[in-house]
Amino acid sequence: MTGEALDFHHHALSVPDIDAAARWYADLLDFHLESRFALPGNIQAAFLKRGAMRIELFQVPSPQPMAEERRDPRRDLHTLGHKHICFQTRDYDQMRRRLAKAGIAIILEVGKDRNQGFFFNDMAGNVIEILRRAEDDDDPASGEAG
Repeated sequence: MTGEALDFHHHALSVPDIDAAARWYADLLDFHLESRFALPGNIQAAFLKRGAMRIELFQVPSPQPMAEERRDPRRDLHTLGHKHICFQTRDYDQMRRRLAKAGIAIILEVGKDRNQGFFFNDMAGNVIEILRRAEDDDDPASGEAG
């Protein structure tokens, strides 16, 4: 393989209320609204951005509820498909305090030291992981907890 340039662009999530989800990601994870648009079938969509990271949100009429087992990363491993989105941070303890102050419950803690992480749900039940990034870790792909 010649190795064509390939960069991550976005992660897409379905949510029951696109405005509430955009506020949630802005308030808790510092994303901002990049664009908002409609798709055929009365589907609302938006891109949220933080640095080079993007999240695409979709709100559809009459959505099917997320199965309860999809909200827990341990149980969700037994269902094929997407598992979670993971962000790494050097401000791990500060991020954890910020989420706790907002009433966000930790679902699962994994690893230790350099590969420490925790999982929680967004306002729609989507699973998110925060991974500790060591100060001397210049390789963003080196985290192994999730």
